[in-house]
Amino acid sequence: MDQEEKKIINEVADTNGLEIKGGLKVAEIAKEEKKPFQGFSRDRAKNVRKMGGRGERAKPEFDQKMINIRRVARVVSGGRRFSFSVALIAGNRKGSVGVGIGKAGDTALAIDKAVRNAKKNMINVNLTKSMSIPHEVDAKYSSARIIIRPAPLRGTIAGSAARNVIELAGIKDVSAKIMSVSKNKLNIARAAVAALKKVSKPKAQKAPLSSEAMKVSKESPVEKSE
Repeated sequence: MDQEEKKIINEVADTNGLEIKGGLKVAEIAKEEKKPFQGFSRDRAKNVRKMGGRGERAKPEFDQKMINIRRVARVVSGGRRFSFSVALIAGNRKGSVGVGIGKAGDTALAIDKAVRNAKKNMINVNLTKSMSIPHEVDAKYSSARIIIRPAPLRGTIAGSAARNVIELAGIKDVSAKIMSVSKNKLNIARAAVAALKKVSKPKAQKAPLSSEAMKVSKESPVEKSE
C-alpha cells in the first residue's frame, strides 16, 4: 500500500471519528491479511445440521384405528392400581381386518398389545373384483347386531365402528346398518368382523358362447329316445 493511500485513509478516519490501528482502518487491516472483512453485520452463521442420522421409517404392514381407550383400576390390598385398556381395529385395506384389545400400565404398551391381538384375530374377506362383497350378510355379537349389503356405485354408507372396519378392510360400495340400540363400539366392530367372516367366495361367471359355438349347437340334431 502506498503512502498516499495511507494518508487518505487516515484523513477519512479522522473526519469520521474511526479508530486507527497501526496507521490503518480495521477494514484495511483485514485486506492486508487477505481475510474477508465482516464489518458490523448482524447476520449470524446458520446452524447447519449434519445430514444423515435416522433413516426413513418403514411403513407399517397394517393401518390401525383406535376406537376406545380408558383407564381401569384394580383394587388390591393397600389401594388401587391403575392401567389403560385400548381397543383398536387393524387392517391392510386389501381384505384383511381384525379387532384387538390390550391392557398395560402405559398407553404405548397397551397399543402394542392391542395390535398383536388384532393380528392374531385377523380374518380375510372374500371380495369381488370391484373390492365389494357379493351378497348380504348379518351377524350378532353380544348386544350389537349389524347388516351389511352391497351397494354398487354408492360408496361406503356406514357409521360408528362399522365404518372403520369396512374402510380398513378395503371394502367399497357397501351399506351397513346397525340394527341394535347398543352404542358399544367394541361390540359393533366385532359384530361387523363376524358378518364379514360369513361372506362366501363370489361365483365365477361363465364365459359367453362364441358365435360359431352357438351355430354348432343349433345345427346339431336332437336324438330322440326310441
